[in-house]
Amino acid sequence: MTEQNPVGIDTSKPHPARMYDWYLGGKDNYPVDEAMGRQMLELEPRVPVMARVNRAFMHRATTWLAREGIRQFLDIGTGIPTEPNLHQVAQRIAPESRVVYCDNDPIVLAHAAALLRGTDEGATDYLQADVRDPDTILAGTRKVLDFERPIALSLIALLHFVPDEDGAHELVARLVSELPSGSYLVVSHATADFTPEESREATEKMKAAGVTLALRSREEFARFFTGLELVDPGIEVPHRWHPELGDPVPGQDDGVIPGYGAVGRKP
Repeated sequence: MTEQNPVGIDTSKPHPARMYDWYLGGKDNYPVDEAMGRQMLELEPRVPVMARVNRAFMHRATTWLAREGIRQFLDIGTGIPTEPNLHQVAQRIAPESRVVYCDNDPIVLAHAAALLRGTDEGATDYLQADVRDPDTILAGTRKVLDFERPIALSLIALLHFVPDEDGAHELVARLVSELPSGSYLVVSHATADFTPEESREATEKMKAAGVTLALRSREEFARFFTGLELVDPGIEVPHRWHPELGDPVPGQDDGVIPGYGAVGRKP
């Protein structure tokens, strides 16, 4: 694992990675995370299902990419390990796959060993860094991945925590600009398009707790893929993106999950 500077865990306000862990039934969260999670449930009871749908989208996208011959993956906003992790999905298909995980929550770092149990043929590494610092991420990733060969950049349920003021679209463009031709961008993102009133309340509650929530429209989501070739079926609600590649999430119906998912190829 790449050496990191020690950083304290802030338990004074909720953190998206720990809330996500709580939604998934994990134990690596704090009362402040559970409290905010319960407030979100009051507004949208399907939030735990939505978390699992996002996770399932990542599994299916990784499966599709590995079958297409992609052998290198950069996963930013990794979250607290929940098996199967991305490297396990990829390495089951291609044991030689190489994966770099990245997150900014120290609690993820504390559990990073679970992310590093890959195959002998492949490689896994972990970076403690924020998506708002692409230069650090790219420098660390270059130590593990070959930027002369295609790379899949995965940003799952992350960018709705990066507001426009922080340059979300510019950050993604910067990362993609460094990837070679034949690379892919994988993104899932929450939206207010389907539940505007509930989403407005959720955004306000999260802001009061110190967490920014930027719920982007379909058009704003599409901007992340500027210059890329969208993989069929294009921009979809996450559970409708190649559903044949995985099993349905328990509790999921075919109603609209308020989010989008897509995969794009760099020409």
